[in-house]
Amino acid sequence: MAGNPVAVEVRGLHKQYGANAVLGGIDLSVRAGEVVALLGPSGSGKSTLLRCINHLEDWDGGEIRIGGRRIGYREDGRKLAARALAQERAGVGVGMVFQQFNLFSHLSARENIAGPLRWVHGVAAPEADRRALELLARVGLSHRADALPRHLSGGQQQRVAIARALAPNPTVLMLDEPTSALDPELVSEVLDVIRRLALEDGLTMIISTHQLRFARDVADRVVFLAGGAVVEEGPAQDMFTRPRHPLTARFLKVMGAKLATEIPA
Repeated sequence: MAGNPVAVEVRGLHKQYGANAVLGGIDLSVRAGEVVALLGPSGSGKSTLLRCINHLEDWDGGEIRIGGRRIGYREDGRKLAARALAQERAGVGVGMVFQQFNLFSHLSARENIAGPLRWVHGVAAPEADRRALELLARVGLSHRADALPRHLSGGQQQRVAIARALAPNPTVLMLDEPTSALDPELVSEVLDVIRRLALEDGLTMIISTHQLRFARDVADRVVFLAGGAVVEEGPAQDMFTRPRHPLTARFLKVMGAKLATEIPA
């Protein structure tokens, strides 16, 4: 990965909600084709960081670059207006999968994917429909293309949401606790889809997750956050077997991670 270009670069990112500092000067670089897992306790800033990268949240200091382009600002340094932000979000090449599925309840699985391609990205209807069916096949839901969200299980809905995020061919895919809203028996079907994307497609991914075994198996690098700061980061295998910071080690133990003598190589 060292020779790949930087896909996402975050420098000195600060974010506050009132007096509460959620991000306290985050630095993070993700290279093209790299899979980075964000770990940390609730309230550590993982979701806020992802929402800032996708500019669903504004921030108070620092900068974010995607593919070398500084987001949220015009060339003269002034902040983008709301309409320009929406256009930037559509064109910058970042897909987002949320904790909640956020599907349109009145639209079928196919139309939840094809609709945004037409409305936001200007894709012609036949091509949008073809792309939707192609992606539903990839996530194992060809047979549910015409089903409404209320007729799908939680795992199926999240697989539709993943397909929707992939539809415009993003350069970076971000996933914010993609299995947290699922019943335990449905988690594996979603993780299997994400695992295939990571291992087979070489897609650049930033994943916030509490699924530690999944993170160890899929991620190239793990970044551990606590209190709005990066406490430790490193190759996934090293982080799980030889954490250097006591906060990281404590978190892994509490979350049930296996330590060096318990994890097979």
